[in-house]
Amino acid sequence: MVGSSDITDREWGISGKNIEDIMEALQVADQLSTDNVLQTLKLLKVKILNNKMATSLCQKVTDTIVDYLRTMKPQGELEELCTGILTALGFQSPGIVIFKLWDRWHNNLPPNCLLIAVGRLIFFQGCPDSEGRARIRNQASWTQSIKFPALRLGCSPPWHTVLKALVISVRKHLDLGTKEDEIMDITQEAASLKAYLTLRLLFNRWSLKSNNKVTEQALVITGHLFFLMPPSKLKNQVNRLTRWLMTLISAKVVPFYISQCICQLTEALALSGYGGINLESQLENIIGMLFEQLSETVKDSDSLSVQNHSLALRSFYNLIQLYNDQVIPLIRKNMQTSDPAKIVSALQVFMHVFQEVPQTEQLQSEVMHSVIIMIQEDLKPVQKALLNFIEMLGQHDYLALPQGNFIINYVIRLSESDCSNEEDIQILCSKILQMVSLPKLITLACQPSNTLAFVLLSKTATKMALRARSRGQVPYLSSFHLSPTQFISPQKLLTHLVVLSVKPYREGEFGVSSLRLLYALHPITSLHPIINSSVGQLWMKKIPQMLQILDDHTEKNLNQEEWEDRLLQFSSQSLVAIDDDSWLEQLIKVVLERINYFSDDEEKAFLYKFFGFTLRTSRNMKLIKMMISSILQTVHEELQEREGIAVALSIVSMKHLKIVLDQLQVYSAVLTDKDSSFILKLMKEHQRREWGLVCNIIYLSYSKIILESKGDIFTHLDGILAMVLQHYHNCIMEKDKNLKLEYLDALTKLTNILSSHPMAFQFKFPQKLEIVTFMMELIREEPLNSISSSIRLKAMNIIIDFRKLHPLMELEERTELLRTCYKSVLCLPSTEVLQKEASSLQEAQATVDLFRETLQSLLRLMETLIVEMPSRIQHCLELLDTWLNSQKDNERERAMWCAARILGFTAKMNNFGMDIEFSRLGRLVRLLALRCQDPVDNICFLSAQAVYSLYCILLLQKQMGRKKQGLWEEEGKNEVYSANVFYNNTFEIAKAFAEYFTKMQLTTLVLTAMEGLTDSRAKVSLAAAQLMSAVMKERGRDMIKIEEVVEGILERLNSQLEPNTKEETVRAMCLLAGNNTHTVVPMLLNKTLPWDRTNLALWKAFGNQRETTISVLQLLIGILERLHSKEETKEMAFQPVAVTCALYEMLSGSLCQEAVQELYPRLLLAILCHLYWVIEQNVPQKMVVYSKEGGPGSKSKPFDPTSCALEVVKLVFSAAAYDGVVVYGDQHCCWDLLSCPRFYYIGIMDLTSNSWLPVFHPSGIVKTCEPAILHRILNLVRSLLYSSSYHWKILARAFYAQLLWHRSVAQTLGQDLLVNLIKWVKEPNLIMKEVGLRGISNLALHPGQAESLKGQVPFLKDLLKNEARVTVQAVKSLRNIICHGKGEDIKVVFCSISKQLCPLINDERDQVKISATSALSHMLRHIDKFKPRLTTRREIYTFLVPLLLSIQDNNTEVVKACGRALTEWTNVIGWSSLTQTFRHITLSDHIQVLEETCKYLVNTSKTQLVGDLLFQSFGFLKSSQSFLRAAAINFIALTVKKLNMSQIHEDDVELLQNGLLAISIFIVNKAYFLILRQDDFHLSFWGLGINLSDRASSEVSPSGKVSNDKREGSRTAWHLVSNLFFSHFHTCWMKFSGLIHYMAHSDFRLEQKKVGVNNGWQ
Repeated sequence: MVGSSDITDREWGISGKNIEDIMEALQVADQLSTDNVLQTLKLLKVKILNNKMATSLCQKVTDTIVDYLRTMKPQGELEELCTGILTALGFQSPGIVIFKLWDRWHNNLPPNCLLIAVGRLIFFQGCPDSEGRARIRNQASWTQSIKFPALRLGCSPPWHTVLKALVISVRKHLDLGTKEDEIMDITQEAASLKAYLTLRLLFNRWSLKSNNKVTEQALVITGHLFFLMPPSKLKNQVNRLTRWLMTLISAKVVPFYISQCICQLTEALALSGYGGINLESQLENIIGMLFEQLSETVKDSDSLSVQNHSLALRSFYNLIQLYNDQVIPLIRKNMQTSDPAKIVSALQVFMHVFQEVPQTEQLQSEVMHSVIIMIQEDLKPVQKALLNFIEMLGQHDYLALPQGNFIINYVIRLSESDCSNEEDIQILCSKILQMVSLPKLITLACQPSNTLAFVLLSKTATKMALRARSRGQVPYLSSFHLSPTQFISPQKLLTHLVVLSVKPYREGEFGVSSLRLLYALHPITSLHPIINSSVGQLWMKKIPQMLQILDDHTEKNLNQEEWEDRLLQFSSQSLVAIDDDSWLEQLIKVVLERINYFSDDEEKAFLYKFFGFTLRTSRNMKLIKMMISSILQTVHEELQEREGIAVALSIVSMKHLKIVLDQLQVYSAVLTDKDSSFILKLMKEHQRREWGLVCNIIYLSYSKIILESKGDIFTHLDGILAMVLQHYHNCIMEKDKNLKLEYLDALTKLTNILSSHPMAFQFKFPQKLEIVTFMMELIREEPLNSISSSIRLKAMNIIIDFRKLHPLMELEERTELLRTCYKSVLCLPSTEVLQKEASSLQEAQATVDLFRETLQSLLRLMETLIVEMPSRIQHCLELLDTWLNSQKDNERERAMWCAARILGFTAKMNNFGMDIEFSRLGRLVRLLALRCQDPVDNICFLSAQAVYSLYCILLLQKQMGRKKQGLWEEEGKNEVYSANVFYNNTFEIAKAFAEYFTKMQLTTLVLTAMEGLTDSRAKVSLAAAQLMSAVMKERGRDMIKIEEVVEGILERLNSQLEPNTKEETVRAMCLLAGNNTHTVVPMLLNKTLPWDRTNLALWKAFGNQRETTISVLQLLIGILERLHSKEETKEMAFQPVAVTCALYEMLSGSLCQEAVQELYPRLLLAILCHLYWVIEQNVPQKMVVYSKEGGPGSKSKPFDPTSCALEVVKLVFSAAAYDGVVVYGDQHCCWDLLSCPRFYYIGIMDLTSNSWLPVFHPSGIVKTCEPAILHRILNLVRSLLYSSSYHWKILARAFYAQLLWHRSVAQTLGQDLLVNLIKWVKEPNLIMKEVGLRGISNLALHPGQAESLKGQVPFLKDLLKNEARVTVQAVKSLRNIICHGKGEDIKVVFCSISKQLCPLINDERDQVKISATSALSHMLRHIDKFKPRLTTRREIYTFLVPLLLSIQDNNTEVVKACGRALTEWTNVIGWSSLTQTFRHITLSDHIQVLEETCKYLVNTSKTQLVGDLLFQSFGFLKSSQSFLRAAAINFIALTVKKLNMSQIHEDDVELLQNGLLAISIFIVNKAYFLILRQDDFHLSFWGLGINLSDRASSEVSPSGKVSNDKREGSRTAWHLVSNLFFSHFHTCWMKFSGLIHYMAHSDFRLEQKKVGVNNGWQ
């Protein structure tokens, strides 16, 4: 066997050998690879296609290929190649390939490749074969084609292809005619029989009931068989075919195949000329199937769906030809279903077959009936198909039928512009409407029901008219007037088109369409036998102009009013051109008819105007009267209708005024004439309403006539107004509330227009005052407890309308009018009450709204009165006082609305001449200011608005006045204030208006505001107080009647005021006092002491405001200075005491510090001087001038004049922020000193600066106050140093001396300072001496001054033996000279004064002793800095014994002073071991310290010093002071006890012996001594008692006698001193006894010398 590769590599040729090789290879194909077989088949196919083969070779190749297919059953590309090879073989020898079908296939179908190839060969018409072979081929093929379907219940697509191709081919050949039968070698009968058998075989052996390709191909084959079968046989199969098709439809077979089959069936039957009984019986089913196929959606992209639709329609066409009468009802039946799809299909079918249907009357009737039913159903999916059908009907004149109007209306409805229809529907409608006659179309366009379709109808009519004109067929409508019931009349046409043009842009083109239609019809009207030809010429000119206007504008920018006027002028000119009264009469009737039945308000209003213009054109007076009467009788229930009537009459009156007025007067008789009035003939419940409507029409007509009139009407107006009053007074109806409302409502319309006409003010209307009086009567008749109607509102509005009409109202009439209106409106209940009384929420809201409108009307009424007489503004405001001060919130609020409106309106006026006066400005501002603090917030807001408006008025008046005077005025000042600034701000109100008040207005304001202090409303009373205080702050100095104001304020302060009000009132009094101090303060001071709380509160308030505080303090200080500078009187003056009480309250506050500091020096001196004056007065016992309230639960503290003055002194320091002075005074008993006349000057000096303290620790005033204050005090006291008043002189010099402590003060005074001080020291008065020395002492503190004072040391040294206080001050002066001196000279000064200073260390006066000892310690400390030499040291040694003696004193202060002095002494001498001993010495260990000192003296082996000290101590044994004698004995004993006698010089021993002898003599005579010294001490104590008595003079009673308590104290003191003396004497005695005992038993021997007594001891 040859391999595949061998076959591939061979040379292919035509020889059979090559074919043989290929066939051999195919026979063993199972042994070859797929690729080799594939290549072999490809080569074979190419060979066959490119070469002509012999028949035998073709047969062999065919057999080989078929065997290969039978055995191998190839798939895919191999199968396709085999099909191609067989097809190629068939092209050369078709019979060989076709006859292969006759082979035995063992009940199997031939291979697919063979079947496909045969099918292709059958369809191929250019096969190169002889005719005989063709016949054999066809015959053999048909027979074999029938054979295989009979073998199986189904077949594959290749077999269908063979059969389908065979049937089609046969049909084509049969269609060629008889000659072709011979060529085919088969007769037509044979072919028909075979076709019939094939059909039977398909039905019997095949199951064709499912949706698949086999079924589809079977339907195609069956369709072609219909044309081959005998007609009789086909008719017999109709029933079976119908059932089969219905089954296939249920199986969802593709509709195309069903429709194609039915179409082929009907066509085949139609060719026979008769469908047969079976077809007739199956018509309904077949038509049903066709409609179902038509309902399928047609998709342009799907050719089968498109063909399906066409085939179905074609089927209907075939059926119509066979069964016209039966098919049409079935189609109509589908047209009347509810299924839109079936209806659309039916319409399409009907349109498709309509041309073939005979147009009988019955058919027309039935079709119109069906169309009407569809229109009534009006299914939207059907609309487009229905319109197409209607268009077709229109082409057959169906629209001219009686039912055509229904269809036309439907088309019109669809064409309405507000429908959301598709554009093609609009086009269809337009096409249909163009089939309607022009007269009928215009009539339809003018029907109100077709308004929405007007644009389309008018366009269509315009197009038809213009088309007719272009053809020379002018569409005359002159017949309109001949048959008005059939077509629209010219009058209605003109009216309708003009009315529709009112809204030119409605639906986009209303106006344009109307005018264009009118323009297109203008020849009609111009050639009318009645209308003048000039109308056409007018329209030719005017209509294009109006169309151009519409083109140039849009709905937004077109002036509607101007457009309507243009239309009316166009209509009027057209009517003038017509010039036919009968035509006008018909037109007027048309307009009236349209008015009565038209519903659109705007167009109806235009119709009234159109009526007026039409009637105005007429010259027929009778016609005018008749038409006026007719329009007055038209419906007038709605306000728009009444206004339309009035407008129409006003237009007519422009040419026929007298006729209109006469007709209105005639018509108004129905209001007053009971005999002729038709109103009384109505039902009673309608009579009053009709009366009001008639009245409304009449007055509204008058108002419109006035509005349109150029002045002629005003000559008739007074008569009209008189008639207006008669209408009410002579009314045929009962005058109840409703009638009043109707009447006033109508009258308001008339007066409103009348008042707004500019010419009305040129005439006089005497009836005006009568009407105003009548309106006032109506207002008075209204109840004050409710507002159930708007009568008062309307009456006030009418009065407002007459505001400037002449004659004007007089002042009395104006006042009465305002009172009436104020009372009627302001006294109404509050809105809350009105709402509660309402029966429903709606009624409550309506009541509130009515009240608000009424109040607004009242406000406008006031404005009108202001306009008439601007100078009476104040009068209008004064009439509101009653309600502005009402206790009812609602009345005050309403009144404030009025006040705010009056002032606000006035402020906006341009007339700000000086004639607008406010003579009672104070009262007005007070009233408004109080309302700014009203409890009702809205009243506050309104009042703020009113205040601001008043301020603007005054400011503008002021500016105008200044401009007239040529003065410059600051602009923009009113911008400083606003209503918001004045809101709840009384202070700003007073500040703003202060400059505008006269003195009397200012005082009046305060006096009237004072009345509001006791108002029960806390906020109002507070506002009154705030207003007073604010006004007094701004203009308090301009007040008059101050006494009255003060008493009034005091009276109200004593009443029960609110705390805040009381506080503000006190503040007002404070401001008043600050501005009028010399009037207010004396009035308050003259009140009886002690003052009540009110007076005290006022004085306290005086200290809380700086300006007032300064002013009042200056006056009070002046009173004190003035009174105390006079000669002292025996009786105590009352006013100074009252001043101190006032000062106590003023200074007890915490806010007066700044003011007190400003007046501090003067105030301090004045009150201190007053204190000095008071303590010297004979004050009655238990006299209370001031009572200070204590805290909760404690009693008040009373004060007499002295304690009150002293407390004021303390308060002065505290108020001036010098609390340290007060604390210091408490600590150092300064206040006690100041309270005693004897020590007053000491208290002043100690309070100023305490000289007892160390110099580097100043205190008191000098320490606390600033230098500037000290200098201010100095400047004051310098002028008083030599005052004639002893009190002032003592006070001034005490201050003067103590102020010298401060360096700046000392430097300021200069050389005159020392002269004054020395002069005072030389005065015999001890107080002056002490004060002068205090000054020298303070002066010595400053560098440079001490040096200059050294020259005064001898003078001062002489003063050391003076009275105790003088001595003390002299010691201090010397101390300061030494301590603050510089250089070695201070040692000389010290030595010069040591002999005079040393005795003072042991002075019996403790004050002198302490002062001298303390001064010594300071001097020693300062001298130690300069290294004292021998001379100075000797002087210093002389102080040791006095110090050691004084240290034994029982006075703690003396011991401390001695300790400090001894400490400094040891530092100077160098005894450092004793320094610490003396530094810490106390009263409890001072004897131990003395013992240690004596021990130290003895142990230092300084025998000379010890001797000197002992000798010096002996001098004290004869001292008059028992203490010194005892101390000396104690010192001598302690010293001697420690002595070693062997170390004592024999001369010293003698001295000791003499001393002891003297002591022994003294002891022997001790009894005498006791007696003697007791008397001496008694005398000394008596002197001391005198001193004590003098010192306690401040506590002496007014009678000058010392109390028993004082005497008992003196006796006790004497006993204490006596006991002290005896105890000291006993101590001395014991000490000397011990000393003598010790010396007697000593183991040394004293040299016997002559005992003698020193002269000093004798």
